[in-house]
Amino acid sequence: MAQKKINPILKLAIELGPVVIFFIAYSRVKGQSFTFAGTTYNGFIAVTAAFIPLMMLSTALLWWLTGKLSKMQIATLVLVVFFGGLSVWLNDERFFKMKPTMIYLLFAGILGVGLLRGKSYLKVVIEEVLPMQEEGWMILTKRIALFFFGLAIANEIVWRTMSTATWVTFKTFVLTIALFAFFMAQGKLMARYGLPDKD
Repeated sequence: MAQKKINPILKLAIELGPVVIFFIAYSRVKGQSFTFAGTTYNGFIAVTAAFIPLMMLSTALLWWLTGKLSKMQIATLVLVVFFGGLSVWLNDERFFKMKPTMIYLLFAGILGVGLLRGKSYLKVVIEEVLPMQEEGWMILTKRIALFFFGLAIANEIVWRTMSTATWVTFKTFVLTIALFAFFMAQGKLMARYGLPDKD
């Protein structure tokens, strides 16, 4: 399928939609329990079970509208299905709470391996939309790898020491805002090492 451009606001809404819906749904059912096929599930597990197909649907919609999925989107979906599925299957919310940790460690690890080899794997993924000098790519890649590693540690601390409700709020808002703030803060680096458009 040929790659197509869509409105960036629509793309953002599709990407963040499942997370926001998860937060709203959990807020409505937390403290409740549901019995299915003789097994009782708390509200978190029930919402997780609904989140998995919703995430699959939003990813499929993105692919249909754009004709392309990034490796990050594919990896995220795989981890959502795997860890979310484990949580529902084993009726244990810990697996789904570990999912962000695994995602961030995976990305940090991949970028770290590239850096050890003297390469920026980040450049390979987004060079077309963000042309920069090689030095700029190496600096940005180091920063993002460390940032993802920091997010993984933060997620582990929050889900292991705080309530499920606190973790859901942290996952929905704090991690999302942190990602936006981090990339906004890289503007000076991108301006310094950016290359002029070839057009």
